[in-house]
Amino acid sequence: MPIIRAVDGIVEMHPALPVAPRPPAAQVVAASRDDRSKGQERQTDDHAARLAQQAYQQQVNQAPASKPALLAQDLMTSPVIWLPSDRTLLEAWSLMKHKGIQHLPVMSIDGTLVGMVSNYDLLPYAHELESVNSPGPSVGHKLAHVMSSRVLSATPTTDIREIAHVMLDEQVSAITILDSSRHPVGILTTSDILRAIVNRSPLDLRT
Repeated sequence: MPIIRAVDGIVEMHPALPVAPRPPAAQVVAASRDDRSKGQERQTDDHAARLAQQAYQQQVNQAPASKPALLAQDLMTSPVIWLPSDRTLLEAWSLMKHKGIQHLPVMSIDGTLVGMVSNYDLLPYAHELESVNSPGPSVGHKLAHVMSSRVLSATPTTDIREIAHVMLDEQVSAITILDSSRHPVGILTTSDILRAIVNRSPLDLRT
């Protein structure tokens, strides 16, 4: 009749083997001991392998999942409002008040980023700019005369950590975001980063 043997929960069927002469009892005892010894070794190896697999799986489950880096395009204000360098202080002042913004990138006639004007740059002229009846001579000054020509820019895929590091080192509060054609597509300010920390808390800047 066939022999049924369970191996790791799987049942295998084998045809009956021809009956061979029975070995002496001493040989049977020795073979039985060898089989038990090998079986114990196999069980020990299997147990160690299971423990190693469990430890590895536990490590994988506990390892923090990597997060993609936070990029400029995730936080920047877009589209960006800008003015040509030949516009006046009054135009910039009126536009910033109307839009509720504090930074204006300044572009050249051919569309190149050449400067940045902030509300701090215009504050010395605020009295003249606010005087409707008798505007002062500064009202007609061009942005090229008051803008900061030392401007910093980044791409939409620049890591926020890099931008924050540069803003801190250079003590600037806004960076213009340019596309591959060097055209402004957004602006990133310290307020944008702080707003993200508040609204996305807890904000993890690590990768």
